[in-house]
Amino acid sequence: MRIGAHVRDDDPVGAAAARDAEVVQFFLADPQGWKAPKPHPQTDALLASDLDVFVHAPYLANVASLNNRIRIPSRKMVLQHAEGAAKVGAKGLIVHGGHVAKGEDPADGIANWRKMFERQAADGGFAVPILIENTAGGDNAMARTFDMLARLWDAVGEFGAGFCLDTCHAFASGEDLVGIVDRVKAITGRIDLVHLNSSRDEFGSARDRHANIASGTIDPEQLVAVVAAADAPALVETPDEGQAEDIAFLREHLAR
Repeated sequence: MRIGAHVRDDDPVGAAAARDAEVVQFFLADPQGWKAPKPHPQTDALLASDLDVFVHAPYLANVASLNNRIRIPSRKMVLQHAEGAAKVGAKGLIVHGGHVAKGEDPADGIANWRKMFERQAADGGFAVPILIENTAGGDNAMARTFDMLARLWDAVGEFGAGFCLDTCHAFASGEDLVGIVDRVKAITGRIDLVHLNSSRDEFGSARDRHANIASGTIDPEQLVAVVAAADAPALVETPDEGQAEDIAFLREHLAR
């Protein structure tokens, strides 16, 4: 089982060494901006390393949106960041499921996801797999509830969409972590990556606030059980000062 962390963008190789991480995730551009990624300064080192690399798309991406000013640049962003991810040897690009606005039909948001995959399939597909991540809140979110996730997967599964399971998001959305891997795989058929985060808030809070394993509200044994069952790379997106301890804790308990 390969374990790692979301690390700073400028020195993922050094950050991985400092945490004894085998997996790294980082942004290729400002996570709150729309700019296309530039060549990464550690491209050669990343390609030469034995790290499993993942790239996270900026948070502004909302492929589901019915607003042309958001959806169209979001599609462009996903394409650009997938190309950038391929250049650093990434195994996938993580993209949040997104949402539609209050009063809008979620079915239209799902249709927008399908349109993106359809259009790109006609051009040969994306440079790396697109891993859709479940989210914590929002009544009109595409990947908060598993009922909605099933509807989304009916639309995009045939295009090879991957799935990233975030434990904090699931917990905050009100999904029991016990047996969650089986429930996800019954919908998606796969889990490509686990964001192994505890939560600062209580179950069902709908708040996306990550915590280190020792200080969070999620039972640490439940987190270990999720990683063990998922049989996929896992990384923590927890506060930096506790990431090395989080990784060591997971390794120790998974070895039992």
